[in-house]
Amino acid sequence: MIAVVLAVLAAAANAVASVLQRRAARAAPAAEAFRPGLIWDLVRRPTWLGGIAALIAGFLLQAGALTSGGLALVQPLLVAELPITMLVAGWMFRVRLDPKTWLAVGLLTAGLAGFLAAASPTPGHRLPGLLTWVISAGVTIGLLACCVTAAIALGGAARAVLLGMAAGLGFAYTAVLMKRTVDELPAGARTLAGSWSLWAMVAAGLCSLFLLQNALHSGPLVAVQPALTVTDPVASTAYGVAMFGEDIRTGPWVVPELTGMALILYGSVLLSRYAPLRRQAHMIGTRRRGPGEEGTRPAKR
Repeated sequence: MIAVVLAVLAAAANAVASVLQRRAARAAPAAEAFRPGLIWDLVRRPTWLGGIAALIAGFLLQAGALTSGGLALVQPLLVAELPITMLVAGWMFRVRLDPKTWLAVGLLTAGLAGFLAAASPTPGHRLPGLLTWVISAGVTIGLLACCVTAAIALGGAARAVLLGMAAGLGFAYTAVLMKRTVDELPAGARTLAGSWSLWAMVAAGLCSLFLLQNALHSGPLVAVQPALTVTDPVASTAYGVAMFGEDIRTGPWVVPELTGMALILYGSVLLSRYAPLRRQAHMIGTRRRGPGEEGTRPAKR
């Protein structure tokens, strides 16, 4: 129960972080994409720093949840970040959410509850060996490279979605390393400071943060957030089962599990399509133009 409460609080903190970071990223020039100058520009904005503070709070709450729960339990609960993000953005930008949007939130919530009830995830007790870590890191890096390459090649809204997926995958692997790190807490601070997983977690988290800033810089929040919040828990659950031996029910339980995941995906798509959120996308999707850029024209309806 403690893990559930902490995971939901982490989702809420991450939601606030996403809105604040997007609000800051929209003002950065387009020419700063994939450059260190983007971070230098953002770090001078109080709104972005507030978002980072909320992100750190979410990180600590997530670590607390993982000390008493497995990846397959904690990470799916972070899907709650998506509806919370939309509610916070609607409040902050004074956008009223219509009944269809509330329906999407309800479908997503029902899908999450149904998946967790059917899967009944239990923590694993297996510690990954060196070969498992090498393979998982290689697969993750390969998938990230594919997402980033495709994002750069495609541009437009597809770039925001693909970079959101890449950031979600990166944060999922960060959670895997976090799980390995918190398991070493009983050994003491000195042992923890010398742990390779701690520094790998920091590196993975920073890379994921950089991907997230570029995703938020590339497109509106309603394009990035569904890709981010769906990819993270799905990948984390797979990591937990494959690497730590965490258990989810199979057999006939696969049907309601897949149904829950389908509701989560469908609810996420609906959240990004309805009219109030499109208006929100216009409000929080405009950024300051860089040198040589043409003015932004309103999208045709």
